[in-house]
Amino acid sequence: MTKPSKAEIVDLVSDRARNRIKGSVRLEMPGTATLFVDETGAIESDRAADITLTADASVFYDIAMGVKNPAKAFMMRQLKIDGNPMKALKIGEILSTTK
Repeated sequence: MTKPSKAEIVDLVSDRARNRIKGSVRLEMPGTATLFVDETGAIESDRAADITLTADASVFYDIAMGVKNPAKAFMMRQLKIDGNPMKALKIGEILSTTK
């Protein structure tokens, strides 16, 4: 799979997060972007958040598309969590499903 563009990821994450995320999450994608995500959607920003998730952009894209399970990505060390792991996995579930 080709690496998703920054705009594709921002749009996809915004659509999934809007009015569904409680609190905030920072998605760090080294070499691509850092996003701040809350109930209003996603913006490119390095603003502090309740939880920080770090992974390659393609991992976040696969999670958002429902191709990759967030818990499995964490266990395979493709996804790093800084903050409450249970809340992070709930956010992962929200990002991997449509409304």
